[in-house]
Amino acid sequence: MWTVKVVGLGLVALSLSLEVLVWVVRRRRPKNILNEVLFFPSEITCTEAIFTPSLHSCLCTLPHGVETSFSRLLCHILSTSSSLDLCVFAFSNMDLCRAVLALHNRGVVVRILTDKDYAAITGSQIGVLRKAGICVRCGVKTVYMHHKFVVIDGRLLINGSLNWTVTAVQSNMENVLITEVPKLVQPFIKEFHRLWEQSDPSAYLRSAFHYFYSNFTFYLLLIITVCPCSFVICLPLRSGNVLTC
Repeated sequence: MWTVKVVGLGLVALSLSLEVLVWVVRRRRPKNILNEVLFFPSEITCTEAIFTPSLHSCLCTLPHGVETSFSRLLCHILSTSSSLDLCVFAFSNMDLCRAVLALHNRGVVVRILTDKDYAAITGSQIGVLRKAGICVRCGVKTVYMHHKFVVIDGRLLINGSLNWTVTAVQSNMENVLITEVPKLVQPFIKEFHRLWEQSDPSAYLRSAFHYFYSNFTFYLLLIITVCPCSFVICLPLRSGNVLTC
């Protein structure tokens, strides 16, 4: 009788040990983390099927159903579900603009940081995005805002040399790295947050006002010294008149 009980307990212990071993192995097994590299220039193909999967046919003369670096990039961008933080130097590619607008219309929170000079050049899509209600900030520093990276849903990083322009996509030798590795994604999240706060227009105005206010006395004395006749001091008198010099 005791032998049967001992054997039974042994089998139970063995079963539990195997379950624990399987759990440990699964925990240690590396997850399928996305790491992908894209190179440009990309072949020019039709992208309508990416934007409209239900589209059965397209009458344009471009190649259809061909996977390219650009189509892969578009698919990653359109996979965004909650937030997209884009930091880019030049943005004139209409397909990429269409993708960002599609995300915005789906309720995705889109934030864009770009260079203040290149945002105003002919062909820039920044004005289109702003008119659609997307929040865009430009760097306030005198140096170029030369980054080209995207953080999707706080977990996926798209980074490389590629500007969001037709020339970069179709003509230039460019590279894009796409990764979900947290150690690589997190620094870019922090950098975007730092630049976003730094580019806050209200903070810039407060800083400018503080600078002017703190130096007001200096500029006032400078005006009086350089051109005393142009300075008017208004002092209310008992008679209601104004004293000027």
